[in-house]
Amino acid sequence: MRVAIVGCGYVGLELGRGLVANGHDVWGVRRSEAGASAVEAAGLVPVRADVTDPDSLSALPDADAVVFAASSGGRDAAAARAVYVEGLENVIAEYGSRETVPDRLVYTSSTGVYGDHDGDWVDETTPLDPQTEKTSVLAAAERVALEASAEAGIDGTVTRFSGLYGPDRYRLERYLEGPVTEGYLNMVHRDDAAGAIRHLLETGRAREEVVLVTDDEPVAKHAFADWLADECGVDRPPKRLKADRLSDPDLSERAERRIRTSKRCSNDHLQELGYELEYPTYREGYRAAIETYRTGN
Repeated sequence: MRVAIVGCGYVGLELGRGLVANGHDVWGVRRSEAGASAVEAAGLVPVRADVTDPDSLSALPDADAVVFAASSGGRDAAAARAVYVEGLENVIAEYGSRETVPDRLVYTSSTGVYGDHDGDWVDETTPLDPQTEKTSVLAAAERVALEASAEAGIDGTVTRFSGLYGPDRYRLERYLEGPVTEGYLNMVHRDDAAGAIRHLLETGRAREEVVLVTDDEPVAKHAFADWLADECGVDRPPKRLKADRLSDPDLSERAERRIRTSKRCSNDHLQELGYELEYPTYREGYRAAIETYRTGN
């Protein structure tokens, strides 16, 4: 299989490594020279192109499958729209204009599109309720991934990631030092985010579907912080109730929306599709980071 990973960053590089190990041909698409160097170092074929510049997309390789994992770099909603919606439209238009179009497109989205569900469970059937400009952009991009790709003759799939963690993104200090505000954590290890996409590509499953990619066990933030402190051999961090945090006059609007958003994400459909998690819960996923913390290495 020939796979083009557009926006070949944190998840994309791991996905590419796994696909290459399984005998597939993989191109990693990045905008910058440094990004292209990271792609090459991972053992993939680097391609320089910018999804916001349609003229540059002629450099994209012909492919059987395209994974769109580009990032707006944490910038504002306008920048996010330029990448996630317009950039995705540009990529689909480029591939749709070719003599041979890809068989599949996988778009990487976020569980942020669900909004607040007061701690209740959500899955692929739950109506979307994006509560920020940026998550509204992500919801719009999901429609592009399914509808525009279908019009181009490509089978689209949306993978909704919960909170990504893994190498260089464990953020232990956030929970060990605190204070930790109550709520739920929904997480997936980087290797499982990449592994789930690889599984869907190699099995041909979840065409024209949405798949929620998260681990087996959402966890209360206070419980997670206490577990992590115990495992690291340090004092448990101070805790805060939502009401206390929300009463802070210096609280940013972004932080307030994050605190008010509470849900538990189900991976039942992912399991039905046959994917077996390498890190089923945070306990397995954080083990390497805990060992490093305790040994100081």
